[in-house]
Amino acid sequence: MDATAESTWRRALRDARLQDLPFKIETNRHGQLLLSPHTPFHGHFQMRIGELLLEHLDHPGRRAVEFAVQTTRGVKVPDVVWLSEDRWSQIPEDAEASPVVPELCVEVRSAGNTDEEMTEKRRLYLEEGAQEVWVCDEEGALRFFDAEGERPQSALAPDVPESIET
Repeated sequence: MDATAESTWRRALRDARLQDLPFKIETNRHGQLLLSPHTPFHGHFQMRIGELLLEHLDHPGRRAVEFAVQTTRGVKVPDVVWLSEDRWSQIPEDAEASPVVPELCVEVRSAGNTDEEMTEKRRLYLEEGAQEVWVCDEEGALRFFDAEGERPQSALAPDVPESIET
């Protein structure tokens, strides 16, 4: 990660004015803060995806929401992640953003997200080690991606439904 983006992230973590904002905070490759507001449906989809991972993933590992990861384009915060115990053990205890990208990164799309932004995040996560990226749209439909492109279902959790009830 670029030193400017890392410095911005470190300052954002310690800035009391940012602690109670109802936004997801990320950085871009220029070290600028990006704020994304969430709706109640966004939070519902995050929770439901976490539940689906618990129900449908047979692999031991950890689930998390709002999981900060270092990328070559700044700190990104996938809405939901799953990572194996092996990857979890590679994260230093004092990490402010994980240097290890989880095997599965899920983005819940908000009204302010652009197609370009979602494509960039998918590309970053996959290039930096994710096996899959899921995207949940504002109606709850799930799309599944791996290094080959979009796929009809998840390879990690093939029984996960294609949509989430609102």
